[in-house]
Amino acid sequence: MSRDYPLEKVRNFGIVAHVDAGKTTTSERILYYTGMSHKIGEVHEGDTVTDWMEQERERGITITAAAITCFWNPSYMGEDTTSKHRFNIIDTPGHIDFTSEVKRSMRVLDGAVVVFDGVAGVEPQSETNWRYAEEAEVPRICYINKLDRTGASFEKSYDSILDRLSKKAVRLQIPIGAEDKFEGVIDLLNMKAYKFEGEMGKNVVAYDIPDNMMEEAKKFRAELVERIVEHDDALMNDYLEGKEISLDTLKKMLRKAVIGNHIFPVLTGSSLKNKGVQLVLDAVVDYLPSPLDVPAAKGTNPDTDTEEERPASDTAPFSALVFKLQVDPFVGALTFFRVYSGKLEAGATILNSATGKKERVGRMVRLQADKREDLKEVYAGEIGAFVGMKEVKIGQTVCAPENPIVLESIVFPEPVVSMRIEPKTKADQEKMGIALSKLSDEDPTFRVASDPETLETIISGMGELHLEILVDRMKREFNVEASTGKPQVAYRETIQGESDVEYKHIKQTGGRGQYGHVKIKMKPLQPIVEGEKIKNNVDREDHFEFINNIKGGVIPQEYIQPVKKGLKEAMERGVLAGFPMVDISVDLYDGSYHDVDSSEIAFKLAAMNAFQEAVQKAKPVILEPIMKLEVVVPEKFMGDVTGMINSKRGSIEAMGERGQAKVITAKVPLSELFGFTTQLRSLTEGRGVPNLEFSHYAVVPRNVQEEIVASRK
Repeated sequence: MSRDYPLEKVRNFGIVAHVDAGKTTTSERILYYTGMSHKIGEVHEGDTVTDWMEQERERGITITAAAITCFWNPSYMGEDTTSKHRFNIIDTPGHIDFTSEVKRSMRVLDGAVVVFDGVAGVEPQSETNWRYAEEAEVPRICYINKLDRTGASFEKSYDSILDRLSKKAVRLQIPIGAEDKFEGVIDLLNMKAYKFEGEMGKNVVAYDIPDNMMEEAKKFRAELVERIVEHDDALMNDYLEGKEISLDTLKKMLRKAVIGNHIFPVLTGSSLKNKGVQLVLDAVVDYLPSPLDVPAAKGTNPDTDTEEERPASDTAPFSALVFKLQVDPFVGALTFFRVYSGKLEAGATILNSATGKKERVGRMVRLQADKREDLKEVYAGEIGAFVGMKEVKIGQTVCAPENPIVLESIVFPEPVVSMRIEPKTKADQEKMGIALSKLSDEDPTFRVASDPETLETIISGMGELHLEILVDRMKREFNVEASTGKPQVAYRETIQGESDVEYKHIKQTGGRGQYGHVKIKMKPLQPIVEGEKIKNNVDREDHFEFINNIKGGVIPQEYIQPVKKGLKEAMERGVLAGFPMVDISVDLYDGSYHDVDSSEIAFKLAAMNAFQEAVQKAKPVILEPIMKLEVVVPEKFMGDVTGMINSKRGSIEAMGERGQAKVITAKVPLSELFGFTTQLRSLTEGRGVPNLEFSHYAVVPRNVQEEIVASRK
């Protein structure tokens, strides 16, 4: 069997936005216009295809990224079926607590449609998602949605994109009318106006630009053409000489600029009112990359440690990246993967290059949100899912056993909120362990740990809503009844000074004794300066640096690793309140050993005790997570809200305007923010909208540190 769609007609793209900008509504229109669903689902009615979890439908928000495949014939091609394109679309969540879904989706997508609310413009989560797209170098199209709403303004939203996201954005369309007078859009390249008629706006009708808008359209078209031609010297010369540049040439050049992340075209419409979505799909075909347009996937050969490339070709060796695990109520465990090169048949054997284990591929499916279609083969550039894979985790590479490769993995943010969880009955206890293990496999920002002192199970995540939904899923999907304790903050400990410590671990208990002797210097870990080379004797990991300065074998080589292991284990419990320690540099510079009594365990214990002693002398402090808080409120509540933020040890950084509302940006410790949303609602008659995202860790004030230490005793 050969592929049913040529690679240049495949588009893998995501729909990303701030919560409530209309992503899911846009996805539903796409499914309808591409013929994948015969009825448009609405978020407010709880019957959408991509929001298929009960928790999503109840809350009206997207929680998991849903993958859908559909086919689109550009609306300007008429009935010409040879021009059909295959779309693999991922509808991602907009809520900050589920930000990891966006991050992992960006890693496997070739392009993105970023949706903005026409009233609010750029919102906090739009910025976070944009940053993830920048990191992944994903080409983007901007779509200003909801132009039918009262207070909507295309120009204000467009200015907020230029101001807060990128100066590379440029109008590709302008709206005809706004709010309840919003009728259609003008395409500035074609210089045509479009309206959307028939059932659900299915018929795209082109007509002449209204006379009263001609001047404006000409002005913005000149601006657009100028931005396109500046990326090509020959075109620029033609343009300056006043030559007319053909539409085809402009389109090709714009495509090249979008793929190179030099231009972000801005389109507009109203998904709810069925206006403009088809033209967004046309723009995806015209300007977003196919798998052939993006650089070949890079990876490392685990056998030779050399860098290798995998081009998007069916004849190259098979390689794919696993980006999502999901427990499906009907078929069991689903493992989503993006194929970067080669093809794979059901029944073949693949290698998990992270673990070195081989696994046979049973069933493969392609998802239309919550429905599935069985696959015999998958090809380069496609997204599919394995059914019932046992050993594969998110971020791992699966590949052809004879051509192993490890593709670049996905890095996830650290969780910032923890809470205690315990099963209600003995029967729930066993089931809870299985449920937590499956949920943490699915979600890399959800961690499960056991407190060694209290033996309680602690779950950690990105926010209160994140943990609340996971506990709810345990109840519904795994029938586990559990009670949770008050959310706890993920504090850390570090040092602010330096110390020099010697420790001898000597034990004599008849027969062979224990002898380990180390001298260490400890100091705060400094960030690497750009371009600085790490020396050979320095072993640097996240938040920890080990420097081996042992000369002349005063400690034999086989005891160096146990010393490092002892130091790392000691970092797991700080000396002040038992929180994990971060950002510490330890220099092992001297010591001694005994021919008979020295052993790995003796040196490990010596290192652990030396570490504890060194920390005590190096001015230990507790660090707390600081959140970036943005509150949008009507002007009359400004004073009350700023007062409340100040009472929570917050520092206000900026005050601005968004439409008729005021925006307060502040940095506030997470420990002060539990229940903040409820307080804000009662203070602002339910009109204040908060947005939180993790910013950084900072040293807690002395009085707060004393309270934390006392509460942990």
